[in-house]
Amino acid sequence: MSDHTETEAHDLGLSHDLPTIFTRRRALGILSAAGLAAALAACGADGTSSGSSTGSTQQGGPGGGAPGGSSGVEVGDGEIPEETGGPYPADGTNGVNVLTESGIERSDIRSSFGEASGVAQGVPLTFSLTVIDVSSADDPGSALAGAAVYAWHCDREGRYSMYDDEVVEENYLRGVQECDADGTVTFTSIFPACYSGRWPHIHFEVYPTLADATSASNRMRTSQLALPEDVCSTVYATDGYEDSVRNLQQVSLDSDNVFSDGYSLQLATVTGSVADGYTATLRVPV
Repeated sequence: MSDHTETEAHDLGLSHDLPTIFTRRRALGILSAAGLAAALAACGADGTSSGSSTGSTQQGGPGGGAPGGSSGVEVGDGEIPEETGGPYPADGTNGVNVLTESGIERSDIRSSFGEASGVAQGVPLTFSLTVIDVSSADDPGSALAGAAVYAWHCDREGRYSMYDDEVVEENYLRGVQECDADGTVTFTSIFPACYSGRWPHIHFEVYPTLADATSASNRMRTSQLALPEDVCSTVYATDGYEDSVRNLQQVSLDSDNVFSDGYSLQLATVTGSVADGYTATLRVPV
């Protein structure tokens, strides 16, 4: 696993990100005022503990659940918490913007696109996000069909494409999609690592439309999906995730710098197995 520890540079909040922002080649810059305002507007619900079953886990409470059909989200459930995107979003807030590159709109994010050719290796993971409008006065709880989601996460070694030195020329594990009629987007990916200082997670940003998903200044919400502990432990027992075993033992959802203030709306429902791959689902009320 690469030697970047997120306790030093990632997701500690913008008050920490700004003075310690990395100096990676291709990625110098400062966060925009719009990104700062969004990242500091953090909120969250009370935390809930993950289950202990292996291979097929039903988590999530009000945040989890299968996409499509009835949203199951009541107006009183509240909106998914706003979180920092950290210093590796590649959304234009720190000088790197993958959102304007041809090929970023895709469902399978395992491989790089354009001139890059790398492919991220790891246990297969398909994750679906269903965006729900709970703030609408006319139709609260309705699916946000036509909205767009940009998702990104680290690879099996804990590295972020376009930033970490070993994969700075790659752009895998990043993608944008338009929500369908049910407000859902589904990405084909790999299970992300647990690296030092952070609970296993997936970043995402919600945009009003696909056309808006070219600049972070247009985003409606930035948040993170948390993965349940039992599934993480099972995945990290497989080849290639050795460092994640140790790192997972040193952090918890309750101590994580992002999820410690409440994660019930961010903890995904996960089913599947190492052999068949996993499926994670999360409702995203905005």
